[in-house]
Amino acid sequence: MFILIARALIIYIIVLIVIRLMGKRQLGEMQPFELVITLIIADLATVPMSDATVPLLHGIVPLLTLVVLHFAMSFLSRKSIFARKVFNGKPVIVIDPDGIRYEALKSLNMTLNDLTEGIRASEYFSFDQIAYAIIETNGKLSILPKTQSAPPTAEDLKVKTDEATLSIILINDGKLSNENLVYTGLDEAFVLKILEQNKIKSIKEVLIFTIDKLGLVYLQAKKGSATTVQTDYKGGN
Repeated sequence: MFILIARALIIYIIVLIVIRLMGKRQLGEMQPFELVITLIIADLATVPMSDATVPLLHGIVPLLTLVVLHFAMSFLSRKSIFARKVFNGKPVIVIDPDGIRYEALKSLNMTLNDLTEGIRASEYFSFDQIAYAIIETNGKLSILPKTQSAPPTAEDLKVKTDEATLSIILINDGKLSNENLVYTGLDEAFVLKILEQNKIKSIKEVLIFTIDKLGLVYLQAKKGSATTVQTDYKGGN
């Protein structure tokens, strides 16, 4: 009996340390590869706990292997946009100003009922209220409401407002997104000009650089405060 208690305590402490090392995300906030590793860890931990015939090392070694794998995949995700897409996938727009994107729903294996439930959970009860809805890589539904439906509504306050727009990420953790440059119709020279104006020497020094179709840039260096810059860019759709 004492041996079983000791084994259980050892495995518990190791799993606790492993989970803490992996970060403080809740289950619903985990990326797919993080969730898979967490589920495997939970399964591995139960075997040496419940079966005294299994050597303790047969439980500890796989746990530590998964920790190393997690850090390797996290490192690759930080350093490579391609690896990030492979491990995490990409956010998918399921509602835009033209309505529901049915093909996007099919690609996510979602039904209209799933989408409707997600919208209601976000406290919106009509598709008319939504400018954009995005399924994030962790499965969460993010909603950008139409201006007149955002709380408190501009309609109620009788304030003239600009159209709700999405911000597009051009630099993500020191990596320039060529795909998003093409999407916005911009080029690297435009980005470098904005960086130069804000005394940032290179793209690698940038934590985040976004732009919306009204030309508003949100910019933050890895070592510095965030700033917004109004440009003459007009992004159309």
